[in-house]
Amino acid sequence: MALEVEDGTAKANAESYISVADTDSYHSLRGNTAWTGAEGVKEAALRKATDYMLQVYRLRWRGTRVTGTQSLDWPRNWVERDDYAYVTMNGAATIGGFQYYPADEVPVEVQRACAELALKALSDELSPDIGRRTIREKVDVIEVEYDKNSPQYVMYRAIDNILAPFLSGLGSGAFRKVVRT
Repeated sequence: MALEVEDGTAKANAESYISVADTDSYHSLRGNTAWTGAEGVKEAALRKATDYMLQVYRLRWRGTRVTGTQSLDWPRNWVERDDYAYVTMNGAATIGGFQYYPADEVPVEVQRACAELALKALSDELSPDIGRRTIREKVDVIEVEYDKNSPQYVMYRAIDNILAPFLSGLGSGAFRKVVRT
């Protein structure tokens, strides 16, 4: 079945934030030769990447979904553009001095994060099951002890960094800038 890509219309059947062709271009421009395989394999990786984003970021996105029937988290209303907060640019919506991402598109950063996760999904499980916590492991003379406070799962820091402007929490919208006029 062909991959259904969200185009900003809040589709009820969308499966990915980015198309295979756009992902091919993205990885080609960055020299990511590991992005390879048949069309169906790439589509499956994009579906897995999008599923991962829904699972991990659903309750952390800023703003609200455009409709209650859309299958993905984007497009969204009321996602403030911190980097253009006080500038009017090309007719973008400004309310109360703040500028917002258009509610009829998926931001390029969200698409890029999906492409990056799809690359990882080709070779690895994005949400692996978590087993026992290893505190100390010794094999012959080699000994390893893991920090008990470190996460017991893979964290994709580059993806989190790409998506940071769109997430709620400290440093990304929890506090408002105060400006005197």
